[in-house]
Amino acid sequence: MIKTLGGRKLGVTSSHRRAMLRNMVTSLFLHEKVETTIAKAKELRPLAERLITHAVHGRHPQVRRAIQDKTVYRKLFEVLAPRYAKRPGGYTRILRLAPRAGDNASRGQISLVA
Repeated sequence: MIKTLGGRKLGVTSSHRRAMLRNMVTSLFLHEKVETTIAKAKELRPLAERLITHAVHGRHPQVRRAIQDKTVYRKLFEVLAPRYAKRPGGYTRILRLAPRAGDNASRGQISLVA
């Protein structure tokens, strides 16, 4: 029986994928929405939700490892964590957009729920 353990490779090396997802989650927290491909959005969602949960529970070291930007780090703890303190998960939403013009890739927008 074949079981797919792990996430999508997204056509890049593991170090590139880790850096790309860290940059995307930083942009997501800064702008509160990011437009990307559906596959990248689906990979980004668990990371973003886990970081928000860590921030709500006050776990600074786990968040600090992923978020390198001080302003985004501060925003996560001062603005986003109080906003989602009473919410039991489900902090993000993925909306499907029209396919990308150049290569017809499926696009989507991942955003934080208000």
